[in-house]
Amino acid sequence: MILGKVVGTITSSTNSIDISGGRYLLINKCDQKGKLNNDFLVALDLVSAGKDEMVMISESTSARETQTTKNKAVDAIIVGIIDMIDESDKVVYKK
Repeated sequence: MILGKVVGTITSSTNSIDISGGRYLLINKCDQKGKLNNDFLVALDLVSAGKDEMVMISESTSARETQTTKNKAVDAIIVGIIDMIDESDKVVYKK
């Protein structure tokens, strides 16, 4: 899984993927402390993530393993919103 922060939304007037309730977000990958990497990707959001929230992302084949994305042309999906990261018994990120 990949860590990232929501930095924007993607709007498309047409697309070939029919997923009801899904929206696409612009994600800037980050480290476990929330430091941005300036490495961006577009991810399908089905968990209602908000701007500036840190999220967990599954990519590639794993992104197509949900009921919603099965057999769809999806390469990245947001699978969770991160509340806290504990590294070596020290909290390094907290929402």
